[in-house]
Amino acid sequence: MKELELKYGCNPNQKPARVYMESGDLPITVVNGRPGYINLLDALNGWQLVKELKEATGLPAATSFKHVSPAGAAVGLPLSDTLKQIYFTDNVELTPLACAYARARGADRMSSFGDFISLSDECDEATALLIKKEVSDGIIAPGYSEKALEILKAKKNGNYCVIQIDPNYVPADLERKQVFGVTFEQGHNFLKIDEKSALSNIVTKNKNLSEEDKRNLVISLIVLKYTQSNSVCFVKDGQAIGIGAGQQSRVHCTRLAGQKADNWWLRQSPKVLGLQFVDGIKRADRDNTIDVYIGEEYMDVLAEGKWQNFFKVKPEVFTREEKAEWIAKNTNVAVGSDAFFPFGDNIERARKSGVTCVVQPGGSVRDDLVIKAADDYNMVMAFNGIRLFHH
Repeated sequence: MKELELKYGCNPNQKPARVYMESGDLPITVVNGRPGYINLLDALNGWQLVKELKEATGLPAATSFKHVSPAGAAVGLPLSDTLKQIYFTDNVELTPLACAYARARGADRMSSFGDFISLSDECDEATALLIKKEVSDGIIAPGYSEKALEILKAKKNGNYCVIQIDPNYVPADLERKQVFGVTFEQGHNFLKIDEKSALSNIVTKNKNLSEEDKRNLVISLIVLKYTQSNSVCFVKDGQAIGIGAGQQSRVHCTRLAGQKADNWWLRQSPKVLGLQFVDGIKRADRDNTIDVYIGEEYMDVLAEGKWQNFFKVKPEVFTREEKAEWIAKNTNVAVGSDAFFPFGDNIERARKSGVTCVVQPGGSVRDDLVIKAADDYNMVMAFNGIRLFHH
């Protein structure tokens, strides 16, 4: 098939859009449902991301995409009991692929609501059972088990979008896009990110990277390769825990990603794990309530007459001092940037969220000051020399 008519364009009010190949067949098959324009943008960007994560780490990978940037991405490492709890994996016997999806979907649950999922491997039953519980627009994978497909086809009253991609498809060397009737052309980004290419130039005094650090840094760069620029990505234990995308200022990217990483960590605190929600509360409402509770507008869910809508027992306020004390316990976090850090303030903000190692292109006129900031906190920082802008 060379052409596919889509459900709608970027704006649902527009006339139906289409996607096509100038030569050859499309590398995708719509197995169920009908994708929209943005669905396919998310699907094809997400597929590239998970394919490269799998190639770089040897582990199954998953990503949760929203509006052409990943809300989360991860490889299939086992989950702790705490992560199983906050990712709502109860009653599912987890496979490595299911672990990858749980991590990708669970890191930033607010942003992943209504996502498009990409999987590096054939979707198995366990992964489909996790997806069944979540609000999602669709999925792309190289294949589906019979049971997984049965589960997925039942979502959204049978309209859940299921796409299968040819895992051997290689795009053309040149890619084109039109903006305002003007055609842009550039070479496809075939850059392969691995430990050797990304981490060989360590510029700080501390040059000791563990194998886990190396994997996390490589993951951060691959995630950034498919994140709308400017972008910064925090990674821990094989999963992105905070992604700051599309900000005009790099320090704002770092702050956004750092805040998301902090929220991920705060959700694992005893105070949040001990929240007693009312029976029957919907999963999205629970996520929203937690997000407000750990933020600065906590009285929106704790005020008299309001807390009863969410909790069986009124929780105590999670004070700034308590949150700061808990956040300080997070460590061994890696951070990557798609372009150079122009000021040391990015390092200052990153270390507040447990960052111990950094990878960025370098090339700022203030590289010496950024390196000094990293040295002040005994961080390891590598210059990979390559910008990863994605638009």
